[in-house]
Order: sequence, then structure tokens, then C-alpha cells
Amino acid sequence: MPATTAVGITPGTYSLDPIHSNVTFTVRHFGAGKFRGAFTDFDASLVVSDDGELSITGSVKVPSVSVKEPKLAGHLQSPDFFDAERYPEITFKSTSITASPDGSLEVEGDLTLKGITKPVQAQGELTYTDDDGYGGQRAGVELTTTIDRTEFGVNFNAQLPGGAAVAANDVTLQIEFELKKDA
Repeated sequence: MPATTAVGITPGTYSLDPIHSNVTFTVRHFGAGKFRGAFTDFDASLVVSDDGELSITGSVKVPSVSVKEPKLAGHLQSPDFFDAERYPEITFKSTSITASPDGSLEVEGDLTLKGITKPVQAQGELTYTDDDGYGGQRAGVELTTTIDRTEFGVNFNAQLPGGAAVAANDVTLQIEFELKKDA
């Protein structure tokens, strides 16, 4: 019988099912509402070692940023924000993952954005099924973290007449990955 982790997941490599996965971000806008965006081209994998250690890697293609306003999508690609021409990819590599028996996760890792790598911490959940109805095993990883965008060189902002900033510095990143165990 194969070994399992605290949440019952079988060791191996789990590759992204992009159809059932999302990478989104949210930032407070005008101090009142929230601005939301997503990336449509991304990849990730989850590796579960024989001794139950977990690791997650992921990347997003910056040119795939998707927002409701096409002109703003172009501005987000510019050096004011992501600078997609010079830095076409955002990456993440876990350095430590703690999974509780209830499936909750604490993940530490290195996020690289605009060529700047900083440690981040994320919280979330790991779910698992050993039979997806098609003879496969699947894992779900949901993580949320908040970063200060200025620490990654994303400094553009404008001031409102009262002195408040158009966009907050704190950005919430959310990932929802469904991954299938490689054969």
C-alpha cells in the first residue's frame, strides 16, 4: 500500500488541470471598492515525496493578465505595473509547507515579480480524492496571500484630490488549483 500524508494524498507529481484552476488578484481601488483581475495562462505542480513532504511551484505569463477594461490591461503590461516586455513571467517556489490533518495549509515560498524575489506566506487548503471517476487521483490547492506591491517594484499610483491613493499597496493573490497525479 502506498504511503500517504496527513491528508491522505498519495506520493507523486500532480500536474495542473488549467480548465479547473484560477489565479486572481484583488486591490482596493479609490479607497472604497475592490479592483479584480486574473491571469489566464499559468502552470503549477504539486510534488508529494515518499516521506510526505509537499512542494508547490507555479508560474503565470504576465501578458495573459485579464481585466474588464482592455485599455487598463495594456497599462498593466507597461513598466508602470508588470513590465511584461522585460519580465514576462511571475514565479513561485515553496520553501516550506505545513499540512494539517484537516487539510489546512501554511505555505512559505519565494515569489518573483518584476525580477524581484521576496519570501511570502500563504494560507489555504489541500483537498484530495483517490478516485476521480476516470481512474485518476486529484488534489486541490487553494491559497491566499497579501503582498505589498511596492516591495516588488510596482510603484505606480495617482493621488485623489483628498490625498488618498487611487490603488492600495496591498494586493491579495488567490490561487485555486486542481491537479491530476501523473501516471
